[in-house]
Amino acid sequence: MAAAAVAEAAKPDEKLPAVPLTSDLFYKLTKAELDFRNGQWQSAYVSMMVLAQQTRDPRLARRSAEMALAAKQGSEALAAIRLWRELAPDSDEAVQYFLGFSVLGDDLAESEQVFAQRLQKAPAHARGLVMFQMQQYLLRAKDKAAAFALLERVLAPYGDTMESHLVLAQGALAADDKERSLREARRALELKPDSELAVLTMAQVLGDVDAVGQLFGGFLAKNPDAREVRAAYARLLVEQKRYDKARAQFEAILKEQPDNPATLYALGIISVQANDPKAAEQYLRRHVELVQKAGEGEQEGAQEGDASKGVMLLSQIAEERGDLDGAIAWLDKIDSVDPRMILTARLKRAHLTSKKGDLAGALKLLRDIAAVDPAEQAEVTQTEGQLLRDAGRGAEAYALLADAVKKFPDSPDLLYDFALAAEKQGKPDEMEAALRKVMEAVPDNHHAYNALGYSLAERGVRLDEAFTLIEKALSMAPGDPYIMDSMGWVQFRMGRLKDAEQTLRRAYALRNDAEIAVHLGEVLWQQGQRAEAQKLWREARAKDPKSDALRDTLARLNTSL
Repeated sequence: MAAAAVAEAAKPDEKLPAVPLTSDLFYKLTKAELDFRNGQWQSAYVSMMVLAQQTRDPRLARRSAEMALAAKQGSEALAAIRLWRELAPDSDEAVQYFLGFSVLGDDLAESEQVFAQRLQKAPAHARGLVMFQMQQYLLRAKDKAAAFALLERVLAPYGDTMESHLVLAQGALAADDKERSLREARRALELKPDSELAVLTMAQVLGDVDAVGQLFGGFLAKNPDAREVRAAYARLLVEQKRYDKARAQFEAILKEQPDNPATLYALGIISVQANDPKAAEQYLRRHVELVQKAGEGEQEGAQEGDASKGVMLLSQIAEERGDLDGAIAWLDKIDSVDPRMILTARLKRAHLTSKKGDLAGALKLLRDIAAVDPAEQAEVTQTEGQLLRDAGRGAEAYALLADAVKKFPDSPDLLYDFALAAEKQGKPDEMEAALRKVMEAVPDNHHAYNALGYSLAERGVRLDEAFTLIEKALSMAPGDPYIMDSMGWVQFRMGRLKDAEQTLRRAYALRNDAEIAVHLGEVLWQQGQRAEAQKLWREARAKDPKSDALRDTLARLNTSL
């Protein structure tokens, strides 16, 4: 068995000696393997190394290296790898092992000779690939400056190739020499102006999003078929929240690859962000269909066939248009191996069940979830509190969450929901104390800043502080329409009606939410634009017939629709 295992380790590029398998050799090989299985790595390693030197068989040196690696003995592994290279000088695998270990050990002098030889032996058409492989090895070096100096020396004879300058650009960037990196990237583009790899490297070096956008735009004008650059440009536009332009780029990609699931998913997400649910649904349905079809050929449990994210978005779209049965039907299609996705789907199902008017059924669904850790238990409790609050059982929600924050004190999300429940129960001091704890635990939680600022504005107290809190939240999430709504509301409370109108119109354009419509309507009402205000309120009623904000606003202004 031991001899068979060693024989199977042979590689096509290893020239093997003719070594007869004597009974003595068989015994020593078997004993070494048994020792290794019994945890005696050192005796097994020494025996295998001795046999490798005696027989000159590279397979035994390779096995010695494997034993040392399994025992996490770096110096012994490197010694075995050196012997392996000596016995099989043409073995590419032995060279790869050697380079990986020598670079990690900062033995760059020995590595340099090997890198130079590999480049010399490589045919011209494959030399660029060898250069990129070399850079990947050197990225692991601890001494980045020494690694870059090695690159300069080894690549000096190949300065007329684009690839050498790209590799130098990457190496200089790793060594924190941005000026040199930029110079090398520019030289690569000069040598091959239509290279997508060169322009993508230049983008990485530039860093500045505006400069990168100009670079991509100019390159695509000259090279409209550059798919990788177009995809990178589209992703950049999404990051900048320039959804219309990003959508145009992804649609151009889709024309060339109409059945690309990743592009369809991206277009679905962008359409959701652009408030175009009809287009989003079309893209996501096709995405789900393709991913599930591809997954049918995979082994059970393969991640590649998991279309759950697209399905969840389709469920959300159905819910937003009021089709709760359709939203639940989409959840029935989730077939994920990801425990997190399964939990999310079960919580969502409870939410939809409650929204249909079956609170008891929703609470039963939550209580049937066997949460495996405190974080999941907190999330289930948080969802139960939300359902109780939405059903008008605020006192029960408050009591539940007050108890939960004692059990799960490390859950900022739970604490945040407790703050909202406390406010609903007329306990603003408890709400503020809880939100400030959230801010302390998670300083970049813009929801906490927004919630406290909005609460102060709604109560008409400490308006300057409310403005500062919401302004901070907006700086963290500048495109969030709900925070814009809060900003418009505090501006209204401060008497800045024109500013409030402008802010709320921008928020409503991004998200035609019922509460934003109510707020914008009140601002317009106070400015005498009463017909438009009532139009907005009718839109709000159509979206949310049970809107507390609309009812309270109409009562306060002594008007009706």
